[in-house]
Amino acid sequence: MPMRVTALTDPDRTSSAHRLAWLAHADDGDPLGSVFLRVFTREGQEHLAELEVNVHKAERRRGVGSRLLDAAVNAARQAGRRSVVAQADAGTPGDRFLAAHGFRKVLTLTYARFDLNDGDTAKAAETAATAERPHPGYRLTSWRGTVPEELAGTFAASRRAMDDMPMDDTDYGVVVWDIERVRSVARAVADRGELLTTVAALDASDGSIVGFSELVVPGDGKGDGTHYGTGVLPEHRGHGLGRWMKAESIRLARTDHPALAGLVTDTADSNTHMRRINDALGYVPTHQALEYQLDLR
Repeated sequence: MPMRVTALTDPDRTSSAHRLAWLAHADDGDPLGSVFLRVFTREGQEHLAELEVNVHKAERRRGVGSRLLDAAVNAARQAGRRSVVAQADAGTPGDRFLAAHGFRKVLTLTYARFDLNDGDTAKAAETAATAERPHPGYRLTSWRGTVPEELAGTFAASRRAMDDMPMDDTDYGVVVWDIERVRSVARAVADRGELLTTVAALDASDGSIVGFSELVVPGDGKGDGTHYGTGVLPEHRGHGLGRWMKAESIRLARTDHPALAGLVTDTADSNTHMRRINDALGYVPTHQALEYQLDLR
């Protein structure tokens, strides 16, 4: 099929990554599809790029996706990347496309949703009780947007709680966090017009953050919120802090965003501990997504 692939200029450049983009279009200029390649530049992930291919439904199976993929993979090689990752919902055309083009499945994610409007007062009361239950030696705090100055240092340090998060065979690397990085993430959420709420567990002996759970809500407070990371430092695990923080996130969502419909989370199938927490709190699985990886060297 006659088509052209044109590189686009994408202004989305941050201290941790930049994006490359291409548009496939017919000779008459009609768009057929696009591809974005996020090239990570942050310490610990300089080897990695992330791919997103979109082809108009009517133009699939006509070589559009393959042309776009070639452009992105060639750019990843030129940038010295070792691995390219991409995600697709299980059983979709994207799933089949990636498998057919040399990508291998490296991780399975299960998405689950907590319905805030199911009318189950007993479940709401149980969640609130879980959030209010004391945990000796620890206390909870929360904030909206950027972390308060007095907590910034220990919040950045607590991000290592995610270093051993189950990622199966994904060549994800280890993200290095500092105060500027945690602030930049909060700014990015705000720039999109969304609302970030963070719940943190503090060590009562010194006030340092030992765990956190992040929730991002649409700016109008409607639709579904999305859980980002939930993690507890290894030396503080085994005290129920993950479930405690997530229950408090649910309680705050009900209080602060009464028009919100639900909360969505995704968890690696191999992360059995977090899956048990989600099940206990009442999250219901909705679908699976597959993480694919193309090894370039």
